[in-house]
Amino acid sequence: MATTEIYRYLHLTNKRVALDAEGYLINLEEWSTDIAEAIAKEEGLELTDEHWEIIRVLRDFYQRFEQAPAMRPLVKAVARALGEEKGRSIHLMRLFPGSPAKLAARIAGLPKPTNCL
Repeated sequence: MATTEIYRYLHLTNKRVALDAEGYLINLEEWSTDIAEAIAKEEGLELTDEHWEIIRVLRDFYQRFEQAPAMRPLVKAVARALGEEKGRSIHLMRLFPGSPAKLAARIAGLPKPTNCL
């Protein structure tokens, strides 16, 4: 397995966390809700209960399949877990603007989803 090079650090009150060039955690084991909040803040997001629902779905998906989902599997996983209304691309785009699968995975402390540019 290739080693990912540290690009920068995320500085928390009493901890610094290594990130790669795209802002993903180098060591996935370090993830915490504080780290999620800090990454979200860098993106201009304040995490709400709706964000945390998606983050939990993502982390569960990763635990089950050992990969972060790209957009289509993310939509399906959210629909299955939270219902059809929340399992829509438009809902995910509102919560995680730009590329929901990539941004949500970063905040959830997961690797970059496969097939995401």
